Amino acid sequence: MSKGKVCLAYSGGLDTSIILAWLLDEGYEVVAFMANVGQEEDFEAAEKKALAIGATKYICVDCREDFVKDVLFPAVQVNAVYEDVYLMGTSLARPVIAKAQIDVAEQEGCFAVSHGCTGKGNDQIRFELGFYALKPDVHVIAPWRDPAFFERFAGRKDLLDYAAQKGIPVAQTKAKPWSTDENQAHISYEAGILEDPDTTPPKDMWKLITDPEDAPDKPQDLTITFEKGIPVKLVYPDANGKTVEVTKPLDVFLAASNLGRLNGVGRIDIVEDRYINLKSRGCYEQAPLTILRRAHVDLEGLVLDKEVRYLRDQFVTPSYSRLMYNGSYFTPEFDYIKAMIAPSQTCVNGQVRLRLYKGNVIVLGRSSETENLYDATESSMDELTGFLPTDTSGFIAIQAIRVKKYGESKKAKGEKPTL
Repeated sequence: MSKGKVCLAYSGGLDTSIILAWLLDEGYEVVAFMANVGQEEDFEAAEKKALAIGATKYICVDCREDFVKDVLFPAVQVNAVYEDVYLMGTSLARPVIAKAQIDVAEQEGCFAVSHGCTGKGNDQIRFELGFYALKPDVHVIAPWRDPAFFERFAGRKDLLDYAAQKGIPVAQTKAKPWSTDENQAHISYEAGILEDPDTTPPKDMWKLITDPEDAPDKPQDLTITFEKGIPVKLVYPDANGKTVEVTKPLDVFLAASNLGRLNGVGRIDIVEDRYINLKSRGCYEQAPLTILRRAHVDLEGLVLDKEVRYLRDQFVTPSYSRLMYNGSYFTPEFDYIKAMIAPSQTCVNGQVRLRLYKGNVIVLGRSSETENLYDATESSMDELTGFLPTDTSGFIAIQAIRVKKYGESKKAKGEKPTL
């Protein structure tokens, strides 16, 4: 007799294929769920594999448009970044996948959901907090935290051996022992030989982005247009010199991705701090967000008020990034932070011209017909306009009051000036 129906987040990879078989062995009926978030995946092969292993049903939900409009573009608006370099491609996809999985679970009458996240990673937190916010009464089966599972499968070798025993085909081999997670924003690589932070990733590991050394010798120029901080148009010359213009959200994102990948843009290799208080070495290919974020940051220099930018950079951006990374998307604090993005972006309208060349994103220029705060005449060193040079004397005098008192107090204590 079945213990009940479970909706499993199924990737078709090693872990979730083994988990699917294990759940069946444990007496559950399993609906295999996949979210199409832009990963390069053979979805038909994944369906065939899931059903062959024993899933009752396979359901794939196309989340690509929602992913771009509801999550990726707001992340560009707020210049989201974690620990200075990671653009959070994995984190950004989790709310979209979690919502789609809960929708399928409810549609199929599943009492539980399951996932293949490890017990030491961030994703278990991201998914499960999302599950409980969206369906508070849901039951979560996390095999990598279940002694019956992790004592049987102590490591990836055990998984690979079990897959071979069961006749379950997997892409991962002992020759390339690292795990990947891919969506239209990026791909990640971790585990295996990458757990030594001083091991240089082999050249054949990288899947999406051309090695900068092998990228075209001819630069690729493009222009990105923003409205209220959202990329709404991307224009570039193709290989034949013909001008290509894309305007639909998904098309803009994919065009940035394709151009970036071809020109070697967006590879990073970092040691990051996981939410679960462990450090982790990860390699990422994040071409589209690298390009769009760079253009957005540059345009804000032209059109965004200094004090608004300061407050946003000091509070909204780091809070958004930390909460997103930690899996707190469906929380009251994240709703609060999200509401702060739009007011800072009403004036972020204009164009940025970029050049991509062998891994570099070079800004060629920026302009705005409606929001330009830059006045060449006022800023010119060659013209006495805007304010008189003598006005600055008073400005400096006021600023110096506090500094003079500090200097006097140090002198009174006998402290000598130091650098």
